[in-house]
Amino acid sequence: MPLFEYKARGPRGDAIEGTVEANTIDAVAGRLIEGGLVPIDIQPAQVKSHWNRDLNDIFPEKVKLADLIQFSRQMHSLLRAGVPILSALNGLTGTTRNRTLAKALAEISDMLEAGHDLASALARHEAIFSSFYISLVRVGETTGQLEEIFLQLAYYLEREKKTRDQIKSALRYPIFVISAIAIALAIINVFVIPAFSDVFARYDAELPVMTRFLIAMSDFFVNQWPVLLALLIGSFFGLRIYLNSESGRYRWDRFKLRLPLVGTVLEKATLSRYARLFSLAHKAGVPLMTTLTVISKAVDNHYFEERVLAMRTGIERGDSITNTAVASGLFDPLVLQMMAVGEQSGTLDELLGEVARYYDQEVEYSIERLAGSIEPILTVVIGIMVLVLALGIFLPMWGMAGAILGKPTPGA
Repeated sequence: MPLFEYKARGPRGDAIEGTVEANTIDAVAGRLIEGGLVPIDIQPAQVKSHWNRDLNDIFPEKVKLADLIQFSRQMHSLLRAGVPILSALNGLTGTTRNRTLAKALAEISDMLEAGHDLASALARHEAIFSSFYISLVRVGETTGQLEEIFLQLAYYLEREKKTRDQIKSALRYPIFVISAIAIALAIINVFVIPAFSDVFARYDAELPVMTRFLIAMSDFFVNQWPVLLALLIGSFFGLRIYLNSESGRYRWDRFKLRLPLVGTVLEKATLSRYARLFSLAHKAGVPLMTTLTVISKAVDNHYFEERVLAMRTGIERGDSITNTAVASGLFDPLVLQMMAVGEQSGTLDELLGEVARYYDQEVEYSIERLAGSIEPILTVVIGIMVLVLALGIFLPMWGMAGAILGKPTPGA
């Protein structure tokens, strides 16, 4: 589809420039007018823009959660103001900064013009819009609550982004420290220890065990680095192949939930996502079987996915939601009690929202505890590393000094 550059005026007379993909100049003008802009100049994109477009096709810009949050909120605001869906999408196509999302919105607009519904058009871009997002949009179209659905999706994505940012923030410091330790070890093994090894070799003295270990490790790094590099590369690709397999992904998803410190955070965050998705889908009127099927994919954990699908199987046999939740072994007794009350009173969506908030608080508490627990562990690791290096370097130095002075060496 051709790319056009345009200049336009906004509702308040401000100058706006951008690019948009369309079949003709008239189609570009129509989209700008529907988006509340006044076209001033529309020209085919220059060669440099064509080159940029080719680069974007080769290395497409990733659509982040922040982009989807903004899109959902803008759609909610436009629909609430009475703007037709097609006009809203055309307006957002020209103003969205993320080029991948803008291109997807242009294609979605074309599909709407061809007579497709919005959910089907979104489903053509599953790399951007999740199956849960598409399912709720389809429910919103069916029930006439699309405006409210976009608002609920924005709230859900904001909470998801906050949780991910909290986890990343808690892990940023230990990752930085571990990376620094790895770099320091590489420098010590390649440059520092060989220098001391040359000094020790000048004296015919028996070296301590720790020193011999450090020298042997340094010799391996210096002389066998191609083997080490091949092992690292092979391990990396082998691990990726294993994790991409069905059994490997399942075992890894189950294993990471049992990791010390981090596993608790991941488990609570996944349970929070499950409860929030269930509450949102149940409130929107999504059929129960469809809800569990979609949620099993949306939690992004194969271990949880298997448990959720087992819940769906139990409900298909006639069991209650609470009984299947008990059999899954995923939830705390307090949460199971709240689910039972909600199922009996017909307020399951409200109580599941409370469950989601409960797990959100647990996640925040676990993240604070994680940050507080990792620092002393890293301090101990650094202390042990310094102790090993000190014993491996200074013990033979003391031994050489004693030999020079005619004194017995330490440990002799």
